[in-house]
Amino acid sequence: MGLLHDLRDPESPRSLAKVMRGRRFAFFRELIEPLPKPIQILDVGGTQDFWERENFTAPELASITVVNLEAPASRHANITTMSGNACDMPEFKDGQFDVVFSNSVIEHVGGLEQQRAMASEIQRVGKRYFVQTPNRYFPIEPHYMFPFFQFLPLGAKTWLLKNFALDWGGKAATHERAIQLAKGVELLPLREFAPMFPGASIYKERVLGLAKSFTAYGGF
Repeated sequence: MGLLHDLRDPESPRSLAKVMRGRRFAFFRELIEPLPKPIQILDVGGTQDFWERENFTAPELASITVVNLEAPASRHANITTMSGNACDMPEFKDGQFDVVFSNSVIEHVGGLEQQRAMASEIQRVGKRYFVQTPNRYFPIEPHYMFPFFQFLPLGAKTWLLKNFALDWGGKAATHERAIQLAKGVELLPLREFAPMFPGASIYKERVLGLAKSFTAYGGF
């Protein structure tokens, strides 16, 4: 399918996303290793496919609740799937989970108000948290692999999405769909992301010396 496709495909051996995800999850494993098992994990905005790939389907290792907009049937005894809103999770009690995990989700929930609400809910329901997001100031926008896409005006983003196959699904079929895609990502700079998690440590993933993404983690 070509180098560009491979670079974007998170499962391709040549994918930068796959390499960095592997390093990130290795760091996550180090953080949770001392915790008593099974660990109660809430994955906000994730999928059970992710935990399958990371070999977290053993009930003695973890009990995982995955919350997303859609909730396909669970394939594993230790994974519960639920539909929900990352910015408002009244179905969960304060401190209900040992760890709340979220990978590349907070940039999709809306503007700063919604992003702060999601961060607040994560810290409310979890004793610990591990939240990753791409860096707004990394030169290659990670969703569309287009240089400085995040800084373009809405009209330019819409035109590009309508006329070029930047999205996984190819060209946007309609103008309305292109607008939806263009508005669907609000990347955060560190100066806005870090204050959402007071007292957190920040793990920076770098490419050629530049921070590609940030992970806020705390409570460990």
